[in-house]
Amino acid sequence: MSRSDDPFDTYLLRVFSILMSERSVSRTAARMNQSQPAISGALRRLREIFGDPLLIKDKQRMVPTERAIQLVVSARVVLGEFDVLLAPDPAFDPATTRQVFRIGTPDYLAPPLMSAVVQYMRSAAPGARLLLQPLGPDYDFETALAEGELDVVIGNWPQPPEHLRTTLLLEDEIVCLVDRNHPHAAGLTVAAYLQAAHVVPLIYSITQRGVVETALASQRMARTGTVTVPYFGLAPHLLPGTDLIFTTSRHFAQHYAGMLPLAIVPSPIDFPPMRFYQLWHGRTQHAPGHVWFRSLLSAVVRTAGATRHLRTPEALPRHGGVQA
Repeated sequence: MSRSDDPFDTYLLRVFSILMSERSVSRTAARMNQSQPAISGALRRLREIFGDPLLIKDKQRMVPTERAIQLVVSARVVLGEFDVLLAPDPAFDPATTRQVFRIGTPDYLAPPLMSAVVQYMRSAAPGARLLLQPLGPDYDFETALAEGELDVVIGNWPQPPEHLRTTLLLEDEIVCLVDRNHPHAAGLTVAAYLQAAHVVPLIYSITQRGVVETALASQRMARTGTVTVPYFGLAPHLLPGTDLIFTTSRHFAQHYAGMLPLAIVPSPIDFPPMRFYQLWHGRTQHAPGHVWFRSLLSAVVRTAGATRHLRTPEALPRHGGVQA
């Protein structure tokens, strides 16, 4: 390695290590692609630093001093550590990785979407592990991303935090989910919607209002949150046999309408689309495993969310697809 290629300026240590092997200025110069005067100058500097001649002439060769013999072992250990630091990232192979990937998310993505992620991971990266962390108002997900406790957060805020990296996962229509025999199962008016009893989820971020509440506030409207639930997956189960309304994304409503006696009703209020993002910290922007994982989330969620029947893992790219 030449001096110009050595960003940690370990040039002198490398000269010393090779001199100790070659016992010759000329041969050291040849190995390092340097001139003999440059190597001689480096040896003079090393002698000044260590206060010892290090190598002395003995007929046609150079002999190390006791001080040099003591130093060379430590010098080579240090150089080895620097070489490890300077080595390029190892190639990431999903098939052999044992990396742990951590997602923070509320449960507002319908189970088939996360199921598709799990199916694909088990197929493409059988040795990897997936950890799902529930989010709540007392959980500081921004600090968790910065400190490595989480790798990705999935959210649907109207305005994602600007200091985090973001990409859109899924955009979905907002609809109303009601009991199949609800008085307004055939259709809702704005007045009926605002006067109705609603199931509302507990906020999971103290700094962000939900999409529905934000849109209502912007139009100077308000609804009555009659029942507040700690997580989304509970809300659909409270609707059968009641006059409650749950406002949610269409893919979520379709999943539960297929399981329970429920009806999906178009929203009478012009809500903006519900956008689901993945967010991550800049510290993992270029890490190969994380790039692959974010690409996996983008490919799987967009594919699954765009189709009524989820694709199988074999229908998706095995090495990342879209760069996130």
